[in-house]
Amino acid sequence: MPHPLVTQLRFARSEFQRCLEGVSDADARRRLEPMNCISWIVGHMANQENRYWVLAGQKQKLYPELNALVGYGSVPSTPPLAEMWDAWRAITAAADRYLETLTPAVLHTFLEREGQRLAEDVGTLMLRNTYHYWFHAGEAHAIRQMLGHKDLPEFVGDLSKVAVD
Repeated sequence: MPHPLVTQLRFARSEFQRCLEGVSDADARRRLEPMNCISWIVGHMANQENRYWVLAGQKQKLYPELNALVGYGSVPSTPPLAEMWDAWRAITAAADRYLETLTPAVLHTFLEREGQRLAEDVGTLMLRNTYHYWFHAGEAHAIRQMLGHKDLPEFVGDLSKVAVD
């Protein structure tokens, strides 16, 4: 059984996906400045999981170009939505292999990237990743409203599916 923080991260992911159901590539690539576009946001979330759980957690290099395209502080871009979802799905699947191994003791340890210890422990990174999803789900929802999308999902979704033990 996964650690409850992993369950919460997975719920945040599912709400993020639900928020973006039905968005077209054209709308996902529209940038309403100063915000980034929706496709950038999808890639950005994939990039964070890639840096934490795949690169630092497993020492695997998936999508090494992603950080330059959609990483924090990168130049604004409007990548194709399908490419960002493909990266997101591959990265979260790889991340889950690491996340399945988490125990309470591991949450208090520190990962390394490029020989440098990360500033925050694994548990704090879990919380940061989860809250980051909620931040960008809200931003993407606002972008959709500004684009005139109707019948948007309401938040927060069905929490009865989430274990809270």
